[in-house]
Amino acid sequence: MNINKKIVFFGIVFITLISCTKSKEDEVVEIIKTEIIETTPKELTPLSDPNNTGGWVLNKEISDEFDAAVLDETKWHIQGKGGVYQSNFIGRAPSQFSTDNVRLENGMLKLETRWEPTFNFSTKIDNGVKYENITTAAIIGKKEFTYGYMEVKSKAADCEVTSSFWATGSGVEFDFFEMFGDHKQPSKETAGKERELWWSIHDWSSAGSGRTTYTEYQDLGFRVAAAFHVYGFEWSADGVKIYIDGKLFRDVSRTAINSYDDVLKNNGGNGSNENFVITKPIKIWFDQETFPWHGVPDTKEEVGSNGTIDFEIEYLRVWHKK
Repeated sequence: MNINKKIVFFGIVFITLISCTKSKEDEVVEIIKTEIIETTPKELTPLSDPNNTGGWVLNKEISDEFDAAVLDETKWHIQGKGGVYQSNFIGRAPSQFSTDNVRLENGMLKLETRWEPTFNFSTKIDNGVKYENITTAAIIGKKEFTYGYMEVKSKAADCEVTSSFWATGSGVEFDFFEMFGDHKQPSKETAGKERELWWSIHDWSSAGSGRTTYTEYQDLGFRVAAAFHVYGFEWSADGVKIYIDGKLFRDVSRTAINSYDDVLKNNGGNGSNENFVITKPIKIWFDQETFPWHGVPDTKEEVGSNGTIDFEIEYLRVWHKK
C-alpha cells in the first residue's frame, strides 16, 4: 500500500471513530476530510505541461510506474523469454540479451549488463563479431500506438554500453535516445559523448533497408549516467519535440526532417522518399546493447566494480490528446 493510500485509509478510520462518539469535533472532521482530498493522487500530467493545457490523457495500457513486485507481462515481453526473440534480435554482438537481467527493484525497472563469460552464448556471428563475455537485457511493449507524448525518468548505465529507449513497428524505427554512460576513449570524453542525446529515425521498408533517414547528436550539458533526468518526446504528424526535465530542448518539424540530406549523410537513407516515416503504429523498447564501433568493455572491471551495472528506469508514461 503506497503512502497516499495509507493516508486516505487511516484518515477515514479516524473520521469514523469521531463520528461514532458524536463529539463536538465537527470542525476537526471537516479539516481531516479536506486533507484527505488534498492528498489523494491527482491525474498524472506531463512534467512539461503540469496544468495539462494540451488536454493529455494518460494511456494506462502502455504506461508503467514499475512499482510492482514483478514486471507486468501483460504489458511487456522480456526479449528471449520462452525462446521468443522478436525480430529475431538476440542482442548486438558481442553482447546477448539474457532474461535473467531484467528485474523490478526499489520501485524501478532495472536492466542489467553483466560480465558473464560462462553464459550459453549463441554461436552465430553478427557482422563479423561473435557473442561472448557480456549479457544485457531488453523488454518490448505489447501495445502499439501512433502519436502522443512519452515521458521517461531514467539514469543511464555508467558503462560503455547503450541505455536505450526506442520503438519499432510498421516498417520503421524511432530511436528516442541511445545513451552511452561512459567511454574509455579520451577523444570521445572530450567530445562530450557521455553527455549526449542521440536520436534517430530509420526506414526498414525495401527503400530504406534500415538505414537512417534522420539523426541528431545533442549535448545535454550533464553526464547521462550521473543522475536521473526526465526525458519527454512529443511525437505528432507535424514533427518531434524533445523536453529535458520539463523544458523544451528541441523542436524539429516534419519539414526540417524531410529536408535532411539522408542520401549524402547516411549511405543513401531511403532515397527520394520522405524521411519522416514515423507515421504509423509503433511499440516501445527499453534495452542495452554493445556497439563495437563505439568501444566495448574488455574486462569485468569495465562493466562495474563487481562486473554488473544497471540502466534504471523509474517510470514510462504515455499520453494522447483528448
